Amino acid sequence: MESSFYQALRRNRLAMIGLYGVILLMLTAFLAPLLAPYPPNLPNADAVLLPPSWQYPLGTDDTGRDLLSRMLYGARVSLEVGLVAAGISTLLGVILGAIAGYYGRWVESLIMRFTDLMLCFPAFFLILAVIALLDPSIINIMIIIGLTSWMGVARLVRAEFLTLKHREYVLAARSLGAGNMRIIVRHLLPNAIAPVLVAATLGVAGAILLESGLSFLGLGVQPPEASWGNILRQSKDNLEIAWWLSVFPGLAILLTVLSYNLLGEGIRDALDPKLR
Repeated sequence: MESSFYQALRRNRLAMIGLYGVILLMLTAFLAPLLAPYPPNLPNADAVLLPPSWQYPLGTDDTGRDLLSRMLYGARVSLEVGLVAAGISTLLGVILGAIAGYYGRWVESLIMRFTDLMLCFPAFFLILAVIALLDPSIINIMIIIGLTSWMGVARLVRAEFLTLKHREYVLAARSLGAGNMRIIVRHLLPNAIAPVLVAATLGVAGAILLESGLSFLGLGVQPPEASWGNILRQSKDNLEIAWWLSVFPGLAILLTVLSYNLLGEGIRDALDPKLR
């Protein structure tokens, strides 16, 4: 199973490009203190709005801060937000979807009607409404994105559990006296992990995009801490004379989200036996 999965993933060139992009992002974020040529928040009055050069490979902003250094530290913020928010949403979605799919009846109806209610609200505007009432810190951003992005995972897990709970091995485990929790954790969840893995990978991309949008609106990561979204926000006042302030953060967001989406699609194809 594992060898066939890896072989199918390696045959998918787009998935491998996405995997390499994700690995590059992780290395960049982890090694940011070593790779950054300057402190990310160090202003320099003699280097205001300088275009890309050997001294400043990505140019400088309106206070003379090195854009490359801020981009490298912004990668850490994006990766942290993406992984933590996707982890929260995946965990919550798995728990609710497993309970709904396994127990059924009124438990399923209650959980799924709540899921449908959450889906009625546009996620971005729901997040905006919540953040408007709270301090827009990075911790709050991660928690709020996670708590408003679990619905798709819950529906996937519920659908898998509805199919799997009537399989022979589940009936055999129940006849041997296995409890509900043991059946869910040991027998059902491992066999329903494929769509969860795909949803979690795509969820990281969605969380990074949401954080960038919130930071661009001034409701995400707050200056002077660097994030790709607030770098874009600061660039709008100098858009006509400093193109590099918007092009490079925009490309970073685009390539990161594209990498996670390509990897997620590749994992889905590799886990589908019909496509092997």
